[in-house]
Amino acid sequence: MDVHPDLEPIAFLLGHWEGAGVIGYPTMESANFGQEIIFEHNGKPFLSYRSRTWLLDQQGEKVRPLASESGYWRVQPERQIEVMLAHPTGIIEIYVGEVVFHKIELITDVVARTVTSKDYSAGKRLYGLVNGNLMYAYEMAAVGLPLQDHASAELKKVAD
Repeated sequence: MDVHPDLEPIAFLLGHWEGAGVIGYPTMESANFGQEIIFEHNGKPFLSYRSRTWLLDQQGEKVRPLASESGYWRVQPERQIEVMLAHPTGIIEIYVGEVVFHKIELITDVVARTVTSKDYSAGKRLYGLVNGNLMYAYEMAAVGLPLQDHASAELKKVAD
């Protein structure tokens, strides 16, 4: 199936990615995690997105599930982008940002939370294609703390 022409700036994301990274925050110990991200399309002007992560032990083996999220990525005129993400923990985020070559910078425009979700107020994400790998860094503002580093990872494409 042909990719919708509006998706050309982010078509490099398409595929199944797997890798590992580091997660941490002042309220938790730093740890290694594994991740799987899948970007797909159906010919319409958006990408569907799914991500799941799990805690890794010292040997790199899966210990337990961590976070998951799903949503849609939509390119707007002049390489602007909108990303809508939903989390099973009761948080929904809308990010806005810009695509510059193979780099995407996003910041939350809207965060909605259920009464039972954790105190989360903002996020900032940076994605980039570096030597064929998908790299990203994620900052968050939660539990009364300002925006700061939370996670980063390097993922390799394992399938188109």
